[in-house]
Amino acid sequence: MPEALERSAMRKIYWRLLPFAVITYLLCYIDRINVSFAALTMRGDLGMSAQAFGFAAGTFYWGYFIAEVPSNIILEKVGARVWIARIMITWGLLSAATAYVSEISAWLQTISWLAPVAHHIDPTSTFATVRFLLGLAEAGFFPGLILYFTYWFPSYHHARIVSAFLTGLPIAVAAGAPVSTALLGLDGVYGLKGWQIMYLAEGIPTVLLGFVALAYMTDKPAAARWLTAEERGWLISRLQLEREAKDAARRFGFWEALVNPTVLLLSLNYFGIVVASLGVLLFVPQIIKSLGNLSNFEVGLVTMIPYIMGGLAMVVWGRISDRMNERRWNLFWACALSTAGLALAGWTMGTWWALVGVTIATMGFYGSKGPFWSMPPMFLTGTAAAGTIAWINSIGNLGGFFGPWWVGFMKDTTGSYTGGLYGLALLCFVAAAVCALFLYIPNRTAQDAKGSATPVPATAGT
Repeated sequence: MPEALERSAMRKIYWRLLPFAVITYLLCYIDRINVSFAALTMRGDLGMSAQAFGFAAGTFYWGYFIAEVPSNIILEKVGARVWIARIMITWGLLSAATAYVSEISAWLQTISWLAPVAHHIDPTSTFATVRFLLGLAEAGFFPGLILYFTYWFPSYHHARIVSAFLTGLPIAVAAGAPVSTALLGLDGVYGLKGWQIMYLAEGIPTVLLGFVALAYMTDKPAAARWLTAEERGWLISRLQLEREAKDAARRFGFWEALVNPTVLLLSLNYFGIVVASLGVLLFVPQIIKSLGNLSNFEVGLVTMIPYIMGGLAMVVWGRISDRMNERRWNLFWACALSTAGLALAGWTMGTWWALVGVTIATMGFYGSKGPFWSMPPMFLTGTAAAGTIAWINSIGNLGGFFGPWWVGFMKDTTGSYTGGLYGLALLCFVAAAVCALFLYIPNRTAQDAKGSATPVPATAGT
């Protein structure tokens, strides 16, 4: 009977939460990375070098870093429903506003009290500012949903749910690539540039879905009227048992958790992964464009390849990690695969083998997601978990600034993307080494044959 009750409850929870979460993350990532496709024409229109573009696009992650932890603490206090909706509405508005950076720049130059700095205001600086504000607005969305899942899913579901949720990421790139490049082809419609139409068409749906979130989301299992009383009781009891097992081993305070050595190692590992993945992501359309005489739409279609493979790797790797009940070495091999792929791409740059290398690297990037984000909830609960998940994500996402800047700098300096890719491969190698040598978290909630949560001794593979 308990097993049947669990299957019934988890089936309903998966179908209720997962599709909506995937759709929201799909829009989130389209709004975040459509700048990489806009660059195919936007750079020329605004007169930006590759380095200036990488710097301006990367300011998003400084805003993200500043607001990430406060945002997740607020979510834990006020509930996911209201806060996720707020995040989506504000980021959608700012993403759409990116279409008007030239007009905003011209308007700012007319403001009298800005006259002393008016000579510094141009479309490039305005673009960087809007990207920074977009980061502030979106901060807390991803770690907020990761935290939200811990309210609903026992630990032995975490890698699967995170991996399934994050399929929105490669889908966003794979589907967004041809859509974004097709929108670029609407240049001149309504007197707008193609990249302006793209930002508007991809930002407005996020605002609308933010209002849907207010009506659709449920904050905690106790309020889930779409579960039966028995299902709610089982889930609440199950999650309480897991929390007690973790707290019995060690209960972390908020500030103590932020400086915990394991948390800092997780942050360093994630920083290396994000530097590499976003350094590739924001330049992959331009890298593919350099491989042959392709139209912008054809570039979009080819860009789908690595991200379709990355999505498949993420789902499969998450299931394997849950089935093995093992995180550390699954994460290590994902990082190692990324290193090998980036090295191959750098070595063969200028040939289609570079696309093979990027595809292999992308499979490693996304394969790491499930095992990685299953690790913080293994030893953290409550406010400490909320703050720490956001802290790890905010530190890691600073890589979203340094990765694009580094690749752009090397392209302007050497005329090739090769040096940039080798640098990204080195960071992936460091991330993998950190996992293998130092990152160790005892498993406090391993499952026995009956599915009960009991503290167990540490195992070398976790």
